[in-house]
Amino acid sequence: MVRYINENDYHYQEWSVLMFRSNKLFLMISCVIALMLLAAGCGNKETSSEQKESTSSQEERVVKHAGGETTIKGTPKRIVTLYQGANDTAAALGVKPVGIVESWNQLPIYEYLRSDLEGATVVGQELQPNLEEISKLKPDLIIASTFRHEKIYPQLSKIAPTIMDDTVYEWKDTLKLMADALNKQDKEAELLAAWDKRVKDFKSQMGDKLPIKATITNFRSDHMRVYYNSYGGSILKELGFEILERPKGSEGAEWGEKITTKERISDLHADVIFNFNASKDSKLVEKNYKEWTNHPLWKELDAVKNEKVFQVDEVYWNQGAGYQSANLMLDSIYEMFELRK
Repeated sequence: MVRYINENDYHYQEWSVLMFRSNKLFLMISCVIALMLLAAGCGNKETSSEQKESTSSQEERVVKHAGGETTIKGTPKRIVTLYQGANDTAAALGVKPVGIVESWNQLPIYEYLRSDLEGATVVGQELQPNLEEISKLKPDLIIASTFRHEKIYPQLSKIAPTIMDDTVYEWKDTLKLMADALNKQDKEAELLAAWDKRVKDFKSQMGDKLPIKATITNFRSDHMRVYYNSYGGSILKELGFEILERPKGSEGAEWGEKITTKERISDLHADVIFNFNASKDSKLVEKNYKEWTNHPLWKELDAVKNEKVFQVDEVYWNQGAGYQSANLMLDSIYEMFELRK
């Protein structure tokens, strides 16, 4: 059967073809415009990111510290740390200093920090950093302490912007100071959250055993030391221990006392004694320790009678003075009290 197309049918088909072609053209144009807008958007994002990075690298911030106020430009990349707690804290924040001070023992860097600080230049001792060596490193930030470096602060400030902490043993103060200076506040918050979680867990496991009265002692070659305000003591307080207070009428530095007479042993009464012997002159230290601990007054101490005298690591409990050594110290306390880590 043959179907004839009339004029109206022909015009309808022609109109349909034109509409199809128009829609196809419109779709193609729309796709091109969309791609152009997308490309422009990406370009704007890249430009915005570049501008933000450029602004961040150029912005100036004023950091308040124990030595006053210091203007820091952008985010420092080449830092020099002049005390042990700053060495430790830099590593905890994920920053490798170009210059560090020598460790007190396990020279030249504490074993627990060697992998983090490998390649850093040693610029002398904490008590006497080498200004010439520091200058050679061309730092853009120096981390110092009034306790160690107040007298040389003017010289340090001429080398590079310098900030100072007011102690060498308050690790949270060091962490905040360095995080502010290095634009690492997010990392600081992360580290503190992890620490707080561990403290909460320790207290939960210890339960009603806390508080425990504690004494921190340290034997040297010719005397012993007892700590009232110290790095290790501040951590013990946070964990729920009670630190031995300075006896009335006694004198000494803020951190504690150097005791040279065995008649003072009776002042050390506590539930537990945490002791570390100095690594320097170890043979003389061991001889002195035996003389003191064989004394009748030592044997009358509550911690001694209850076999609660623990030998602890000198670095973790006293010298490291940073976030990482704090965690290592806490590890050792978990082990002493046979807790789950």
